[in-house]
Parts: sequence; C-alpha cells; structure tokens
Amino acid sequence: MAISRAQLLKELLPGLNALFGLEYARYGEEHKEIYETESSDRSFEEETKLAGFAAAPLKSEGAAIAYDNAQEAFTARYNHVTIALGFSLTEEAVEDNLYDSLSARYTKALARSMANTKQVRAANVLNNGYNQNFLGGDNRSLFGTNAAGAVTNHPLVSGGTNSNVQAVATDLNETALENAVIQIAAWTDERGLLIAAKPRKLIIPPALQFVATRLLDTDQRVGTADNDINALKNNGAIPEGYVINHYLTDTDGYFLTTDVPNGMKYFVRTPLTTSMDGDFDTGNVRYKARERYSFGFSDPLGMWGSQGA
Repeated sequence: MAISRAQLLKELLPGLNALFGLEYARYGEEHKEIYETESSDRSFEEETKLAGFAAAPLKSEGAAIAYDNAQEAFTARYNHVTIALGFSLTEEAVEDNLYDSLSARYTKALARSMANTKQVRAANVLNNGYNQNFLGGDNRSLFGTNAAGAVTNHPLVSGGTNSNVQAVATDLNETALENAVIQIAAWTDERGLLIAAKPRKLIIPPALQFVATRLLDTDQRVGTADNDINALKNNGAIPEGYVINHYLTDTDGYFLTTDVPNGMKYFVRTPLTTSMDGDFDTGNVRYKARERYSFGFSDPLGMWGSQGA
C-alpha cells in the first residue's frame, strides 16, 4: 500500500514548524567487533574443520614408523538469508509536500530499519549461544549445549572435549576473567594437542560497561586497599579491552572473543542495494532496499561465554 496524503496530513500544512521521529542517531556496525567478514558467491557456504595428527610417539630402535590418519572433524554451514523492505508514495503525496523531499526522509528510515535487522541478527548468534535449537557443525550450540538441552561441551576426535563456557556462571568480576584466561589457555585441537589460544576482546551489554571499565582500565585492583597491581591490565590478558553491544539480550551475560582462527563469520552474499521505480498507471513511486548475508560460527573456540549469575 502506498503512503497517501491522508497519512501525511500534518506534513501538508504550511504552518508546521518541524517534523521529527526519523532523525534519531543509531548505533554503529557493532557486528564488526565480533565477526570476520567474508564474501560469498553461492546460496550457502560450508567450512570443514580438519583433525591433525596426535602427538608423535617414541620410536624404538629398529621398529617401524607409526602412521597416523588425517580426517574431517565436522562441517559448519551458513545459509544466507534475504533481508528486504520497501515503501511507496502516491504521486499526490510527493507533489503536495511542502517541506524537504518525502523520499529522502523515508529513505533514511529505510536504511535505519535495514541496519537494525542486521545488528539484531548478528547479536542473536550470541543470544542463542546456549540454545539447543541453534546447533553448529559439531552438533552443539556455540557454547556446548547438545540437541537434548544438556551442556556437554564440544566433542573432539580424540574423545575429549573443549569447554568455551564458564563452568559455574558468575557475574563479571576479576576472578571470572582470570579463570577464563586460564581456561582458554588449556584448549586443545581435535587430537588433544594444546593450542596457543588467547582472549582478545570482552563483549558486554550496556549494563556492564562500568564494571568492565573498573576491571580493565585501572592500574590497581578494584575494591581493595592493598597496593596490588591490576594483573589483567598489567599482563595484557585482554589486549583489545572491551566493547559494548547494544543488541545483547542478557543484561549480565558477557563474552570473550579469542584469537582462534575461523571462529565467528559474517558472509556477504549480496551487499545492501537500493532502487526505485515508478508505476505508470498510478504514478506511485516505490523504493526498496535489499541484501543477503549470514552470521554464524565455524570453530566455536572463537568465542568464550558466560551467562552471568
């Protein structure tokens, strides 16, 4: 349905001083703090994790060399979605508007809507990270929940597991972050060999920004009269500090991105495009915006999470 003059009655009045409601500032592209961006030229993308070799064994004198087998661990799949929205203006509504162009005004609103959807979908990978209905390539959610709803961690070819979630959920504090750094350092590859994984960045909702500042930006420990250094800052344990994501739904949950490659991925199939056309019979002018993309994760070790207390 086209936007008609009846819906824009006040905009047609010459005495109107100002129009408002479409000029709010919006948050930036917060997904870029979490995801690696890659392009795609297919309807979906798949990434397969390979298992390397186990630890090399001791070879006795005169004994034959032991041979190991390489294999695939799992495959992560990204199904691109199409996001689109448009609006239409009657010819008369455009003709009779006394202020700045209706099309320019509502095109800004269209861009705002498209941007909001992208940020919500990006954050939902974390928001649903404990949900059994959102499983990755290893048949576990981002934070190790299986299809039955139990937290069983991420299975390895070796028979072991990796955990990228806080063992006992606690609120954001110094001990919680220190334990996360230690936990991440103990991760292994598919065959049980240690990997040199480290945290990079703390991702938090707005409610935790002041706690995060005290934990990461002060030179001394918080909440103590002792002259102790802030070990998290002194050691560079979380080198990229913290960023706020305004689309996280858990007000006390928090996350750490890591330096494990091929973790959180954002595939761009079709960048944002806008177009317009006119209908010859009605004179209505139609505007639309459209893009295709997918958010997800390949290696779940690209992220560590806590639901808070």
